[in-house]
Amino acid sequence: MSNPSITVRPAELTDLSDLLALYRTLNGDDEPLDAQHAGEVYGAILSHPGLQVFLALDGALPVATASLLITPNLTRGGRPYAIIENVVSARSHRGKGYGRAVVHHAIEAARQAGCYKTMLLTGRSDPAVHRFYETCGFVQSKTGFQIRH
Repeated sequence: MSNPSITVRPAELTDLSDLLALYRTLNGDDEPLDAQHAGEVYGAILSHPGLQVFLALDGALPVATASLLITPNLTRGGRPYAIIENVVSARSHRGKGYGRAVVHHAIEAARQAGCYKTMLLTGRSDPAVHRFYETCGFVQSKTGFQIRH
Protein backbone atom coordinates (compact mmCIF):
# COMPACT_ATOMS: atom_id res chain seq x y z
CA MET A 1 0.00 0.00 0.00
CA SER A 2 1.16 3.54 -0.64
CA ASN A 3 2.35 5.99 2.00
CA PRO A 4 -0.67 8.07 3.08
CA SER A 5 1.58 11.01 4.02
CA ILE A 6 2.69 11.46 0.38
CA THR A 7 0.53 13.82 -1.65
CA VAL A 8 -0.29 12.82 -5.23
CA ARG A 9 -2.08 15.20 -7.58
CA PRO A 10 -2.73 15.70 -11.28
CA ALA A 11 -0.08 17.67 -13.14
CA GLU A 12 -0.87 21.29 -13.89
CA LEU A 13 0.34 23.70 -16.56
CA THR A 14 2.93 25.16 -14.18
CA ASP A 15 4.55 21.72 -13.62
CA LEU A 16 6.18 21.45 -17.04
CA SER A 17 9.76 22.24 -15.98
CA ASP A 18 9.59 19.81 -13.04
CA LEU A 19 8.20 17.08 -15.30
CA LEU A 20 10.92 17.64 -17.88
CA ALA A 21 13.54 17.31 -15.12
CA LEU A 22 12.02 14.00 -14.00
CA TYR A 23 11.88 12.73 -17.58
CA ARG A 24 15.59 13.52 -18.06
CA THR A 25 16.16 11.05 -15.22
CA LEU A 26 14.04 8.47 -17.06
CA ASN A 27 15.70 8.86 -20.47
CA GLY A 28 18.92 10.81 -20.05
CA ASP A 29 19.92 10.30 -23.68
CA ASP A 30 16.78 11.98 -25.08
CA GLU A 31 17.33 15.14 -27.04
CA PRO A 32 15.97 18.06 -25.00
CA LEU A 33 12.82 19.68 -26.34
CA ASP A 34 12.91 23.38 -27.09
CA ALA A 35 10.63 25.39 -24.82
CA GLN A 36 8.00 26.16 -27.46
CA HIS A 37 7.65 22.56 -28.62
CA ALA A 38 7.61 21.27 -25.03
CA GLY A 39 4.82 23.72 -24.20
CA GLU A 40 2.78 22.65 -27.22
CA VAL A 41 3.16 18.95 -26.45
CA TYR A 42 2.39 19.49 -22.77
CA GLY A 43 -0.75 21.45 -23.66
CA ALA A 44 -1.86 18.55 -25.87
CA ILE A 45 -1.18 16.08 -23.04
CA LEU A 46 -3.18 18.08 -20.50
CA SER A 47 -6.14 18.43 -22.86
CA HIS A 48 -6.12 14.84 -24.19
CA PRO A 49 -9.28 12.94 -23.14
CA GLY A 50 -8.47 9.97 -20.95
CA LEU A 51 -4.85 10.95 -20.37
CA GLN A 52 -3.70 12.05 -16.94
CA VAL A 53 -0.25 12.78 -15.56
CA PHE A 54 0.12 12.38 -11.81
CA LEU A 55 2.81 13.81 -9.57
CA ALA A 56 3.94 12.67 -6.13
CA LEU A 57 5.13 15.60 -4.05
CA ASP A 58 7.76 16.12 -1.38
CA GLY A 59 6.25 19.25 0.12
CA ALA A 60 5.50 21.28 -3.00
CA LEU A 61 8.25 19.66 -5.11
CA PRO A 62 7.23 17.02 -7.70
CA VAL A 63 9.58 14.06 -7.18
CA ALA A 64 7.80 11.20 -8.97
CA THR A 65 5.39 10.89 -11.87
CA ALA A 66 3.32 8.42 -13.84
CA SER A 67 1.04 8.86 -16.83
CA LEU A 68 -2.29 7.04 -17.10
CA LEU A 69 -4.15 6.54 -20.35
CA ILE A 70 -7.71 5.23 -20.12
CA THR A 71 -8.94 3.82 -23.42
CA PRO A 72 -12.57 3.16 -24.40
CA ASN A 73 -13.12 -0.45 -25.42
CA LEU A 74 -15.77 -2.55 -27.16
CA THR A 75 -14.78 -5.83 -25.45
CA ARG A 76 -15.19 -6.83 -21.81
CA GLY A 77 -18.71 -5.45 -21.71
CA GLY A 78 -17.57 -2.06 -22.95
CA ARG A 79 -15.27 -1.52 -19.97
CA PRO A 80 -12.18 0.56 -20.70
CA TYR A 81 -8.60 -0.50 -20.09
CA ALA A 82 -5.68 1.53 -18.77
CA ILE A 83 -2.01 1.87 -19.56
CA ILE A 84 0.54 3.35 -17.18
CA GLU A 85 3.61 4.88 -18.79
CA ASN A 86 6.55 7.19 -17.99
CA VAL A 87 6.97 6.13 -14.36
CA VAL A 88 9.97 7.84 -12.79
CA SER A 89 11.15 9.04 -9.41
CA ALA A 90 13.90 11.57 -8.78
CA ARG A 91 17.09 9.70 -7.86
CA SER A 92 17.14 11.49 -4.50
CA HIS A 93 13.68 10.10 -3.65
CA ARG A 94 13.91 6.50 -4.82
CA GLY A 95 13.09 3.85 -2.26
CA LYS A 96 11.11 6.33 -0.15
CA GLY A 97 7.59 5.47 -1.37
CA TYR A 98 7.01 8.29 -3.85
CA GLY A 99 7.09 6.06 -6.94
CA ARG A 100 4.84 3.51 -5.29
CA ALA A 101 2.41 6.26 -4.23
CA VAL A 102 2.09 7.67 -7.74
CA VAL A 103 1.68 4.21 -9.31
CA HIS A 104 -0.96 3.22 -6.75
CA HIS A 105 -2.76 6.50 -7.39
CA ALA A 106 -2.84 5.75 -11.14
CA ILE A 107 -4.09 2.20 -10.50
CA GLU A 108 -6.87 3.53 -8.28
CA ALA A 109 -7.85 6.15 -10.88
CA ALA A 110 -8.14 3.33 -13.45
CA ARG A 111 -10.27 1.32 -11.02
CA GLN A 112 -12.52 4.32 -10.39
CA ALA A 113 -12.92 4.74 -14.17
CA GLY A 114 -14.23 1.17 -14.40
CA CYS A 115 -11.23 -0.26 -16.23
CA TYR A 116 -11.15 -4.03 -16.42
CA LYS A 117 -7.34 -4.05 -16.41
CA THR A 118 -4.34 -1.79 -15.99
CA MET A 119 -1.22 -2.56 -17.99
CA LEU A 120 2.35 -1.38 -17.71
CA LEU A 121 5.38 -2.18 -19.82
CA THR A 122 8.97 -1.52 -18.83
CA GLY A 123 12.07 -1.60 -20.96
CA ARG A 124 14.24 -1.85 -17.86
CA SER A 125 15.98 -5.18 -17.32
CA ASP A 126 16.98 -4.47 -13.71
CA PRO A 127 15.34 -7.10 -11.46
CA ALA A 128 14.81 -4.41 -8.79
CA VAL A 129 12.58 -2.49 -11.21
CA HIS A 130 10.58 -5.65 -11.90
CA ARG A 131 10.23 -6.32 -8.15
CA PHE A 132 9.05 -2.73 -7.67
CA TYR A 133 6.20 -3.24 -10.16
CA GLU A 134 5.35 -6.62 -8.63
CA THR A 135 5.10 -5.02 -5.18
CA CYS A 136 2.73 -2.47 -6.73
CA GLY A 137 0.45 -5.39 -7.64
CA PHE A 138 1.44 -6.06 -11.25
CA VAL A 139 1.85 -9.63 -12.49
CA GLN A 140 4.19 -10.43 -15.36
CA SER A 141 1.72 -12.40 -17.43
CA LYS A 142 1.86 -11.31 -21.06
CA THR A 143 4.40 -10.94 -23.80
CA GLY A 144 4.90 -7.44 -25.12
CA PHE A 145 5.86 -6.40 -28.63
CA GLN A 146 6.75 -2.99 -29.99
CA ILE A 147 7.88 -1.22 -33.12
CA ARG A 148 10.07 1.85 -32.57
CA HIS A 149 9.72 4.64 -35.11
